[in-house]
Amino acid sequence: MPYNEIDPRPLTVLLVEDDDADALLVAELFADGHAPVDLRRARTVDSALTQLDVDCVLLDLGLPDAVGITALERVITAPQSPAVVVLTGLTDTGQGLRAVAAGAQDYLVKGDVEPELLVRSVRYAIQRRHAESQERELYRAQLRDYETSRLERALLPTPLVGDGALEVLVGYRAGRDGLLGGDFYDVVERDDGSVAAVVGDVAGHGPDEAALGATLRTAWRTSVLAGLPAGKVLDVVEQILHAERGRPEIFATLVMVVVAPDRRSMELYLCGHPSPFLLGVPTTVLPSDTRGRALGIPVLGGWQPQHVDLPEGWRVILFTDGVLETTVDDGLTRLGEEGLQRLMEQQVATDPGIGEPPAPGEPNLVDRILEAVRARHGGNLVDDTALVVLGWAGSAR
Repeated sequence: MPYNEIDPRPLTVLLVEDDDADALLVAELFADGHAPVDLRRARTVDSALTQLDVDCVLLDLGLPDAVGITALERVITAPQSPAVVVLTGLTDTGQGLRAVAAGAQDYLVKGDVEPELLVRSVRYAIQRRHAESQERELYRAQLRDYETSRLERALLPTPLVGDGALEVLVGYRAGRDGLLGGDFYDVVERDDGSVAAVVGDVAGHGPDEAALGATLRTAWRTSVLAGLPAGKVLDVVEQILHAERGRPEIFATLVMVVVAPDRRSMELYLCGHPSPFLLGVPTTVLPSDTRGRALGIPVLGGWQPQHVDLPEGWRVILFTDGVLETTVDDGLTRLGEEGLQRLMEQQVATDPGIGEPPAPGEPNLVDRILEAVRARHGGNLVDDTALVVLGWAGSAR
């Protein structure tokens, strides 16, 4: 907490000085300055480094274990270093200027210090240090925003679908900390008119997982656009996972569907991932007879497609497990598959219909599902979540 005129608590100042006479002089100056000061003392830099829980350090540059700028550098590079005012016995301003350039908030010449000057210098140094900390935090926040935006472009792409009759809705919600995780999605129409869609989830949370998810998503889109068979696309994504993951235990789950050009069937690939739902009333789970292993798991077996015939008018939703594992009822239970089905049925029942836009200002189906899950949870979701809805109204449309 920086010192201010209203703050009644005393300043905490650590004097790093090995000369007893100079230390006594500083104590008298503070007393004559009528400032409430809790003055502590260390005789060496080593001792000072264990007592940095103060508002300000008054640092002599001629100490038994450090001399000159070296003493200053050791203090200001310590974790959570407070404001530092250098006390120098040299009248040459060059030493003081070098100290400020190295990171001190101010410098004082011992023989020229008066009570008012000492108190004012310490107070201003504390305020400057506080301002510097705020500037650093602002910069870090701006950097996080930039990195988040950059990852959003990689993790949350615009679907590449030219078929206007095919409904494509996508959605993403970051976890409670607001940072992107390793969930990703993509939708791409291929040259033969089929449409491939993917939702994936890198195990773990944090910037490394988000970066890996972005890399896997890019590898998936590149492979699809290159015209690789669906099975080969998964092989390529797993090869990239092996090459880019930071630790051998990192894996990813993934669900991919390839909707046929006539929109009446799809091939479903499950790589250790929850099976999609066929939306409607009722909402049902698509078959998972050919479920395969997660990507990056060192066990035998690949991925075989599950052929799924689709009704005349259909909607399929792909999702990551953030919605399934959401806690409800004050955190006592998880929403789970059945709870999620019922929640989605409720949202579908009030939706305008496949391909129909919502009323002006109203959210689309994906956003309403995400908001309904959030409401059941009672706040922002802990885990990040990605959703993709594909729909086709049928040939009579």
